[in-house]
Amino acid sequence: MRLRPFQQVDVFTATPYRGNPLAVVLDGTDMSTEAMQRFTDWTHLSEATFVLPPTPPARLAGADYRVRIFCPGRELPFAGHPTLGSCHAWLQAGGQPQQSDRVVQECAAGLITLRRHGTRLAFAAPPLVTSGPLDEPEVALIARGLGVARSDIVAHAWCDNGPRWRGVLLHSAAQVLALQPDATVLAGLDVGVIGPRGKVGVAGPTAAANDAANDPENIAFEVRAFLPGHSGLMEDPVTGSLNAALAQWLIGAGLAPPRYIASQGTALGSAGRVHVAQEGSDIWIGGDTVTCVQGTVLL
Repeated sequence: MRLRPFQQVDVFTATPYRGNPLAVVLDGTDMSTEAMQRFTDWTHLSEATFVLPPTPPARLAGADYRVRIFCPGRELPFAGHPTLGSCHAWLQAGGQPQQSDRVVQECAAGLITLRRHGTRLAFAAPPLVTSGPLDEPEVALIARGLGVARSDIVAHAWCDNGPRWRGVLLHSAAQVLALQPDATVLAGLDVGVIGPRGKVGVAGPTAAANDAANDPENIAFEVRAFLPGHSGLMEDPVTGSLNAALAQWLIGAGLAPPRYIASQGTALGSAGRVHVAQEGSDIWIGGDTVTCVQGTVLL
């Protein structure tokens, strides 16, 4: 064991302690998978990452660093808030990208491109592994687990970009915030729920944009993410992978405008803000990041 550089970063917020925290070990060389998993579980955070040099083929393809992403109990091929938080920590620690206008991250899901807009970072949403509507029996199960009528789910789709999210669209943000999910019914499922701000049904691009215009922050949607944890169902404060997949689904289906802001974490007392922008064939998922803890960790 030795001391390794470490940061704890708050992601999808410019205000410390209002987003989703991430533990970043900036030198994961010579660490075993077991050691990485043990440290992740010890942090009691939703994710921890370990930064490594890129593999030679990825380096030749433009990768600036490699990251391994862990959540309690397992390693993930990709996750959004760890991608933004790891990039933030790597840059804060003096990392120099090969290209001045972008950073390329290597992870188990492949190469992820990030770009900087002032203090905000954004990643290009990776391709969906699984897409299309969910099976009807599973939709009925999710409705029961969320405590809503089946008719309250106005659209649904696979939102699988590594984490196997099942996405459902409700009539309104108020319905999303009122959810009290049943951990027993939803056991083993990663469920993402989204609803438009205001009293509208299925939020087409015009409806969502008009509703956002009435909000000083221009927030169009409220999002919540439920996933299995050590002690049953847990809720993630702000989820980049889910928001990326939801954007690909909803924008592609004409249910969301090409640019919008989603709020997540409200039910937990957080104030995450996810900035979504479609540019050509790419959908960019962005957010502010801030370092809250910096030092070394014995690993």
